[in-house]
Amino acid sequence: MSDFSDRVVGITGATGNLGTAVARKFMVSGSKMGFLERSPDKIKKIFPETVNAPDQFLVQQVDVTNPDSMEEAANELLREFGRIDILVNTVGGYRAGAPLHQTPLDTLDFMLNLNARSVFVSCQAFIPSMIENNYGKIVNVSARPGLIGVRNAAAYSASKSAVIRLTESMSSELKHKGINVNCVLPGTIDTPQNRQAMPDADFNLWVSPESIADVILFLASDVASAIHGAAVPVYGRS
Repeated sequence: MSDFSDRVVGITGATGNLGTAVARKFMVSGSKMGFLERSPDKIKKIFPETVNAPDQFLVQQVDVTNPDSMEEAANELLREFGRIDILVNTVGGYRAGAPLHQTPLDTLDFMLNLNARSVFVSCQAFIPSMIENNYGKIVNVSARPGLIGVRNAAAYSASKSAVIRLTESMSSELKHKGINVNCVLPGTIDTPQNRQAMPDADFNLWVSPESIADVILFLASDVASAIHGAAVPVYGRS
């Protein structure tokens, strides 16, 4: 594992299955952490070691889809640590199950807002300070259906495809400013929720949150400094 002891990391969605795995690995690697969360109490419950820890900073009640909220979160982290080196966007969600012509329009709005707008807004808030420091790593989370649409999941596929396009656009804009922007494409993630939803599946074929987190940390490391605009598949054997 790379040493992140001299890095400041901001992570959205740290109370989710993937976000928790990512946050724990960064913490073990020695990084200073900024938790960008809507529910501060969840962070304190999942990560009790963050309470009164000087290198672990909780930004209160952040709405990652709200530009004003994210701008204030970025300013709080900058006041606390002086810079932000790494931004990992793990916020996201899934709604599917019906063909497009039977999918409510609010499902499309919800998916685009949660999965794509959140990336757009959070990156917009943190990129200026990265440009000022001529250094930054941004890792977003898309999904395999972002590459090719799947049946009964048009809104979800469209939102995750948007994450890939946002990643590519940002990479093109920022790669000459010392900033790497990439994303990962998980397959089916081995979570309690997915096990409950698909009890007859072979869970051994799914990818664990920890395995995805390892790839995210690689992309956030200086070892990956030559990688720009990549959409990295992390499918496990699914």
